Amino acid sequence: MSFTKGQIITVSLAGLATAVGVAVATIQSGAMKQSDLPLAESPASTRNQIAGPTNNPESGQPKSLQAQTPAAESPKSPPQPAKTPAVQSSLVAGVPPRKVEAVVVTPPDSGCKISQAVVSDPNPPLNVRSIPQVRGSQIVGKLKNNTFVSVAEEQNGWLRITDPVPGWVAKRRTESSCSNVNQQINFLPGGDEAIVKGRIIGGGSHSYRIRARKGQTMTVRNRQEVFPQIITPRGKLLAGDPYQGNETEWSGKVPVTGNYTLQLDSNFRGYEYEFSVKLR
Repeated sequence: MSFTKGQIITVSLAGLATAVGVAVATIQSGAMKQSDLPLAESPASTRNQIAGPTNNPESGQPKSLQAQTPAAESPKSPPQPAKTPAVQSSLVAGVPPRKVEAVVVTPPDSGCKISQAVVSDPNPPLNVRSIPQVRGSQIVGKLKNNTFVSVAEEQNGWLRITDPVPGWVAKRRTESSCSNVNQQINFLPGGDEAIVKGRIIGGGSHSYRIRARKGQTMTVRNRQEVFPQIITPRGKLLAGDPYQGNETEWSGKVPVTGNYTLQLDSNFRGYEYEFSVKLR
């Protein structure tokens, strides 16, 4: 069988196309085989998979490396002083509470009427002057220490006296007291005792009031020569009768609630006094 020249050219072109197609198919097949190969895992991805949480519901939560590593002990700080207040001794078993001291009560020596004074000059004798000042005055008399003088009035630190020599004397060179005193006794917080001491110069009356409840025990102790009269709120003399001896102490339950008066009277030249009073 013989072919024409046109047929031979057509067959040759077809064979060439077939060869090209086979070559292309071969190349694509090789590329596909290479893509099917498994990719190598990098070290970083491997670490992430190990540290990552598991999806298994039965497994517990993964423990972090920080939690598994024991914490380093911090250096111990020195002990700090306690900031709470110290326990009071009265709250400690077996320790008695601290005793509160007695309050000391004294009478006033100014702002009141003075009827008598006694001379007490550091450079005696005391000058009696014609007017209440040093300049322009005349000395009308002189008085020895411990001399009692009768006082008519007080003016700018001077006393006008009527006896034994009328004139003016400096108050600061004498000792004097209020003729009449009426003072309330108040204990210190937590206390139950007072010491009363003073002096009456000349005539007068010094009274000290203290409030007590019915049934309380009052104790009065004398610390000088004169014992005070103890008078109830109703004016009844409870103890300290000045006409029946010299008492030194009295103790008893008070009959009623109210202010009790501890009174000292002087009708001549006065005296010093001191006594204590306790209520429980």
